[in-house]
Amino acid sequence: MSIAIDKTKPLLDELASQPDIAAILSGIAQHPEVTQLLEEFLTAHPNLHGVIPDLLKAYDALVRCFAARNTLFLCGNGGSFSDALHISGEFLKSFERKRDLSEKQREAFQDWQEGPELAAHLEQGFPVRVLGLNGALASAVQNDNPMRDIHYAQEVYACARLGDVFIGISTSGNATNVRYAAIAAKAQGLTTIGLTGEKGGQLAPLVDIAVRVPGTVTKFIQEHHLAIYHILCAMVEAHFFIEKR
Repeated sequence: MSIAIDKTKPLLDELASQPDIAAILSGIAQHPEVTQLLEEFLTAHPNLHGVIPDLLKAYDALVRCFAARNTLFLCGNGGSFSDALHISGEFLKSFERKRDLSEKQREAFQDWQEGPELAAHLEQGFPVRVLGLNGALASAVQNDNPMRDIHYAQEVYACARLGDVFIGISTSGNATNVRYAAIAAKAQGLTTIGLTGEKGGQLAPLVDIAVRVPGTVTKFIQEHHLAIYHILCAMVEAHFFIEKR
């Protein structure tokens, strides 16, 4: 057993005593590469050990979502909007490991002249949608609707379906448009995740899974958010794509 695993084992043993987390850890144990990523994260980020239970719940929700070919919806403002785009980029194509098309997927390209070459270079991805990229929708909602800050909510309500997952990113947890979107997502039956600072704001008690990172200063919260969503992306990817040795 490595030194890294020795240092993280007490925490994992403690988490395994919680029934809901134990079930997730049992599933992760079937994927050695996911386990390794989690152990490396725990060793590298001791200041984030407090968020591990909710991080594991978020991982489990995303695995269930993508296994059913459902969609992840993301939103945020400013730097958090950039983080939403960053997350989508990691999920839509390869992140840390190759995601070549399967033989069955390649067969669908065989009838076109450049199809085989295209299939050889395309990668598998997960369905992800960042709210707020449709400027026409946002401006129409802002112009036509007397209620402010609801364009994210309108978009997720129109596009989401049961089985999808919503992640709202807000360092304070008090972004009104993100909170409205979370409410609209919950009304559609989505699993809702909040990525906030330690106070959580109004968003944390509203969502199903609240990942509250330590800190109250925006730039430091965002640095923690980066670490959190990178490990989420890496673990989800490793769950579905086993590295060929």
